[in-house]
Amino acid sequence: MSLSSAATPLPSATPSRSNSERTTPSNNADELLASQIRAFITASEDVDIDVETIEDLMKVFPDSASRGEDASDKSEADVDIDTNDDALEIDMSALFASRDRALETWSAQEIRMMMRHLKEYGMQSWLNEYVQVRKYSIPNLLNAFGINLCPELASLNEKAMVYFLKVAMSRELRLREKLPQYNTVDDAVQLIQSSRRIIILTGAGISVSCGIPDFRSRDGLYASLKDYDLDDPQQMFDINYFRENPSIFYSFASQIYPSNFVPSPCHKFIKLVEDRGKLLRNYTQNIDTLETLAGVKNVLQCHGSFATATCIQCHTHVPGSAIEADIMKRRVPLCRVCNPSADSSAKSSPSQTPKKAKAKHRSKKKQRGEWDSQDEDNSDDPEYPPGIMKPDITFFGEKLTSDFDHSLEADRSKVDLLLVIGTSLKVAPVADILYHLPHSVPQILINKTPIKHINPDVILLGDADAIVHHICQKLGWDLSPSSSPSPSPSATAAVQSDTSTAGPSLASSSTLRFQPPRGNGNLKKRSLPDLPSHQEPERVGNSHVWLFSGAEGGKWLEERKAQWSTDGTSQETAYTQTPREAKKLRTQ
Repeated sequence: MSLSSAATPLPSATPSRSNSERTTPSNNADELLASQIRAFITASEDVDIDVETIEDLMKVFPDSASRGEDASDKSEADVDIDTNDDALEIDMSALFASRDRALETWSAQEIRMMMRHLKEYGMQSWLNEYVQVRKYSIPNLLNAFGINLCPELASLNEKAMVYFLKVAMSRELRLREKLPQYNTVDDAVQLIQSSRRIIILTGAGISVSCGIPDFRSRDGLYASLKDYDLDDPQQMFDINYFRENPSIFYSFASQIYPSNFVPSPCHKFIKLVEDRGKLLRNYTQNIDTLETLAGVKNVLQCHGSFATATCIQCHTHVPGSAIEADIMKRRVPLCRVCNPSADSSAKSSPSQTPKKAKAKHRSKKKQRGEWDSQDEDNSDDPEYPPGIMKPDITFFGEKLTSDFDHSLEADRSKVDLLLVIGTSLKVAPVADILYHLPHSVPQILINKTPIKHINPDVILLGDADAIVHHICQKLGWDLSPSSSPSPSPSATAAVQSDTSTAGPSLASSSTLRFQPPRGNGNLKKRSLPDLPSHQEPERVGNSHVWLFSGAEGGKWLEERKAQWSTDGTSQETAYTQTPREAKKLRTQ
């Protein structure tokens, strides 16, 4: 598991020194060493790091050398850093400040071959080839990426050195260059027509027209959580917060529990791609299972669903229907194995939903180890009995199932086109799929807004349903409602026979679709006839960016309109930063 900067103590900003100390060569070396250590630990946001490697880095951190203190006097405060967003602004250029030194070890041709191998075949193949087979030294390999380690770091063990190499490779994989031969809507259509093994990566944007809100927009799901008095809306889906106080999640879960929604044109488009034998796999971040309802068979629900539930203590696995009544009544469901006397239809204290603000207040005091005068005398007792059931949706802080890694490994050598539809790509590891696919595979983005940290070949901005409708017209594919298939027998969700009712039916326990949050009366089901009438998209200058109805680009779009109307080209080599990477990370 990657260790985030919020959980990992990082070296602090450089301690104060006298002017004479700042000018000595030894202090300059210490500054560089400290900067490299900070950068490597910051990179653990994106590259797995083990505790042993962190400890090894902290042992060589030049705290005592830079201040003339004994190493035994080093305290936690001396090596800590503020665990807020500013921690992510550590400049990682200390690692990549010596790219020219690579030519002292390798020829330009050798470096090009190394980088091509990495971008086409991935990290593991690259490590096997250059470390295991050719047995090149890791410090020399790091030079190929422009990293010249301080001697203290170059002397660390092999595990640490492999981590350094993975940091370098991870950064290089984000330096994808746009394929210049693909720029137009017709190019995108031709790619879909000619490809045979398409990966479609989807997010909440493809279900918005079904009445299911996305997460991060102004009127999205996170915005609806402001009444819950959380420190951060993402706490609602944080596994540690859930373990501490599951009642907060279950006071809200009924609002996102599957209901009677109809797949959108985007879902039907995925089915059409599969029906024509072109779909390698649909990686969806959604938990509504509308892909399955649309009849898509080769779909991986990366973040799970409400179809099943698991006890967080004994790991008993049950159908989602077993906890549906509790969810709809806003009760915390208990495991029948851990609590054999528990009656799912009538529980005592755990069934009561606490006041939202009070729950947050109590949680903070417990974190500080303080007594809360608002609690009962038995406040030292567990608030909930052991064995809480949790839907098998992936919370923040949980690892994805092994199916994700296995599928991606199997697909990377087969894929010939990537479609990204309706996602901001802000949640790892699904957001990192783009970095693990061969860079020669064309990428098409279909989204309402641009995604600044990727560099696709064709960008189609606007309402996703309208865009896929336009594409299907050009392909000659029928996207009409009558072409939508019935759910397959293997589908885990059943469609209610009467979809005119507004609320979910408790009898349809396995209907795996979202219910709109209460109070959002503007959300409604939307069928294909509601789509905008056909209109040609607008091209931004002579670029690879096309605007359909509903497109939103903000400052990013305005800047590119000005740029591309002047120079008439969009051939830019973008550094595709991960959203979690240090904000000040820059290429050299």
